[in-house]
Amino acid sequence: MKINEIKELLQQDEISKEVLEELRNDERSGVKKLLSSYDKMQEKKLFYKKEYEKKSFYENKCYNRGCKYICGIDEVGRGPLAGPVVAAAVILKKDSYFEGLNDSKKLSEKKREELYDKITNEAIAYAICEVNNEEIEKYNIYNAARIAMQRAVEKLDVKPDFLLIDAMPFENYPIPSYSMVKGDEKSVSIAAASVIAKVYRDNLMKKYASKYPYYDFENNAGYGTKKHLEGLRKYGITSIHRRDFEPIKSMIKRGGNNGQ
Repeated sequence: MKINEIKELLQQDEISKEVLEELRNDERSGVKKLLSSYDKMQEKKLFYKKEYEKKSFYENKCYNRGCKYICGIDEVGRGPLAGPVVAAAVILKKDSYFEGLNDSKKLSEKKREELYDKITNEAIAYAICEVNNEEIEKYNIYNAARIAMQRAVEKLDVKPDFLLIDAMPFENYPIPSYSMVKGDEKSVSIAAASVIAKVYRDNLMKKYASKYPYYDFENNAGYGTKKHLEGLRKYGITSIHRRDFEPIKSMIKRGGNNGQ
């Protein structure tokens, strides 16, 4: 086989042991390099598979107890100075597998977008909820995050049997649940929810950037970066800024609410 043909062959999902053995006996340096890359890729795939199995511990525990629809819930956007807090709820299929799924903050934008498309296409059900800056001011950011999470659950087309939640206890809630710190690193369902919430919110803030072009929302997603703070000083506060967050709260007290 020619080198290009071997390259295409090694990109296939399944290759027989006989073919691999034959290729390993090939003395050409080009073939050896291709096989080295192939072996590294297989090691990476095996690592992702094992990590996914580890992060399915809580889901498997629920399945073993007779649960059918297990919902992962996460939110994003507690810290920004502008924009809503966004929560996502997702019910994955029991046999689902999303290679490389992890806490959304640990993934590249490209990987998040790729996983977002796969998860939203393959999940049993998912829902997204925004709680805007006015409600954040009304309820405080912690309560607003919980409200967003619960509303996301209520928007699902399928009612879950059990909820796995990232660091937010649901007290006196009608569906049984388990909340865990760093849940997006420990549960595939919560990790999937974190990806959905982050991709949705990041894209939403990019849309806001076209309406409010002076705050660099397309790059900072509403967080208090240098460019964002410069925009606040020069152009004032917009309708999506959180008025109970500093330095916005102090700006309003000083009469600095001269924005858009």
